[in-house]
Amino acid sequence: MLIRREIPADLAAVRAVTIASSYKPHEEEPVEVILRDSLHKGENWIPALSLVAEGEDGAIIGHALCTWGRIGAVRVPNLSLLGVRCDHRRRGVGTALVHATLAAADALDTLMVVVLGDPDFYGRFGFQPSTDFGIVGEEPAWEHMFQIRPLHAYDPSVQGEFTYPEPFGSI
Repeated sequence: MLIRREIPADLAAVRAVTIASSYKPHEEEPVEVILRDSLHKGENWIPALSLVAEGEDGAIIGHALCTWGRIGAVRVPNLSLLGVRCDHRRRGVGTALVHATLAAADALDTLMVVVLGDPDFYGRFGFQPSTDFGIVGEEPAWEHMFQIRPLHAYDPSVQGEFTYPEPFGSI
């Protein structure tokens, strides 16, 4: 498996992975696909933190997408979407994508990475409850799933409410 930056030629394959990994029988098009398309076109998309996992045959088997959010005036990357093809789950693809995302974010000298997700999964990578850092999400109900992974440039004075970029609030 190879983890690399997403390139324009990957768009259709990444969209297919998003559809397959987010499929819900009651949805014509999963909301994750609509969100991914909108985020990818937005000004807060971070190309350097938009990664794909290639299988041995060169096919895209997973992806991670980050966007810029804010804590006050400070831009902070948010791991907005993580998807793995169903036939490649539980093989380390998601783990490799998260590790690569954190390493790439650290290389960009960002303070931290924010995620809204399963604490059991993301806790393995050093994510901790955001409230431990004086940071809150936009929805109080998210408290246990809204997490922060401090990086080498972490600054404990950066506290407050994390604001997601558009189109999060409109989808």
